[in-house]
Amino acid sequence: MNRVLIDTDILSYHFKGNKIVINNFQKYLQNYDLIEISLITYYEIVGGLLAKNATKQLKIFEDFVIENLIIPMTEKSAKISAELYSLLKKSGRTVDDIDLLIAGIAIDNEMIMVTNNESHFNRIPGLKVENWSKEIV
Repeated sequence: MNRVLIDTDILSYHFKGNKIVINNFQKYLQNYDLIEISLITYYEIVGGLLAKNATKQLKIFEDFVIENLIIPMTEKSAKISAELYSLLKKSGRTVDDIDLLIAGIAIDNEMIMVTNNESHFNRIPGLKVENWSKEIV
């Protein structure tokens, strides 16, 4: 099993108690010490919780972050994202900037992207994708 980068939607499913996602987290943690998310996912989750004034959920998320790892965006991952943007724009198969930034981080760190948003992430060349909300890995 390779290292994975958890996308925002899968992390949300985890916090909502999705049994398949929780089982996949537990199985993954048998081989790895922690869950890894991107700085972009951190931004999306915190922004969404602040917008809803969900202070209790924000505390739960911040506790989760302390126990796990946020992967930063680097100059190299930003360049990978920019190259992907250019390639996809030229082919007419664009993907949201947020998804491209997360994908760049995953590719830069040689990680598998774990997401329920397969329709977007599968368009990105060089990115391996798994969906932990549908099946146990």
